[in-house]
Amino acid sequence: MLHRKVIIAIADGIGDRPIAELDDKTPLEYADTPNLDRVASAGINGMMDPIAPGIPVGTDMGHLILFGYEPQDYPGRGPIEALGVGMEVQPGDIVLRCNYATVDSSGIVLDRRAGRIREGTDRIAETISGIEIDGVTFYLKSATEHRAVLVLRGTGLSDRIGDSDPKAPNDGSPYHKVKPLDDSDEAKRTAAVLNRFLQEAHRLLSRHPVNEARVQRGEKPANFILTRGVGRMTELTPISERLNIRGSCIAGESTVLGVAKLAGFKPVTDSRMTANMDTDIELKAELALRELADCDLVLVHMKAPDLKGHDNEPLEKAKAVELFDRLVGLLLRDMPEDAYLALAADHSTPCEVGEHSGEPVPIAICGPGIRKDRVLHYNECDGGYGGLGRLSGMDFVRTLHDLMGRVKKKGN
Repeated sequence: MLHRKVIIAIADGIGDRPIAELDDKTPLEYADTPNLDRVASAGINGMMDPIAPGIPVGTDMGHLILFGYEPQDYPGRGPIEALGVGMEVQPGDIVLRCNYATVDSSGIVLDRRAGRIREGTDRIAETISGIEIDGVTFYLKSATEHRAVLVLRGTGLSDRIGDSDPKAPNDGSPYHKVKPLDDSDEAKRTAAVLNRFLQEAHRLLSRHPVNEARVQRGEKPANFILTRGVGRMTELTPISERLNIRGSCIAGESTVLGVAKLAGFKPVTDSRMTANMDTDIELKAELALRELADCDLVLVHMKAPDLKGHDNEPLEKAKAVELFDRLVGLLLRDMPEDAYLALAADHSTPCEVGEHSGEPVPIAICGPGIRKDRVLHYNECDGGYGGLGRLSGMDFVRTLHDLMGRVKKKGN
């Protein structure tokens, strides 16, 4: 069988809705995207629902699917984040995704991201990591910007607990007391010890030197930990083993890197590859092409469009799309002739919603032997006229695996 290679360029949250400020165009339609359009006009296009029409997915679930897993394989956001930041986790650990946040003396959440804090978070984590309460040890590690991961290790624990995070756009609401989601002793115990930890963490962080300095500078202190995305650490068969391929992932976002590790892909990151507009796209393109020389499948990820959708900044989201276009242009310039380049997204993040939605995202594939359709532009509207039609995420990924020569024939 003929085996070929693929690079998947992923623009996180790129899908959107028409916006009056952008002449009733989406940010993707409004942006100047010669390189994305070049892929569309040279290949085959379509629209992708990560799971099914109308079902929003998180970044973790969206990328789990893009790496080749099925939705039922989902282990929870916490375990994915832990892998992404390089934490030592064990089967049975309870793992939660966290935000450093700012609360007032009454527990009202003033900022779920503590001013998108970037500096000093490792020092904050060191102060409260290792705390033991009632035989449960808590380990905290900082991730990208305001994000962190919390591991609970001990006996008699459960992942059947709620979130303390009130979630956007609920700045101005009190944080939630963690509650058990069933009547088991394990769930009640886990919720109780976690609530005690959050109070102790708040006490220590409120007088932490990093936060005292932030207040003096007029910045918001990271004086609380908001938790969500709980999961129990489990083991999944890596996709790389299932398909007998070598894979790599170029990203600056811990969630994506965590899914890559779960899938058996080599995680490649660098401090210059941020999860925002200041990411180094030249470095990302260089590393993606370098990894392709030794790998069968490379995913290269950009987070910025999703952030601008969450922040309801249509013009900035269009600029983020143009940054992604430049990344794709760098890939096109040096792509091997016998390899495929695919464009995808993990979900839509409409600016007017400020959150993920269930609308499909555009996809495109160009490369050797592709059945070209008549679509000339890469966006949410033109993609619907493409030859791929409307696919689920699993269908899209399986199509790429087939082009790679990695899908076994059914029957004789």
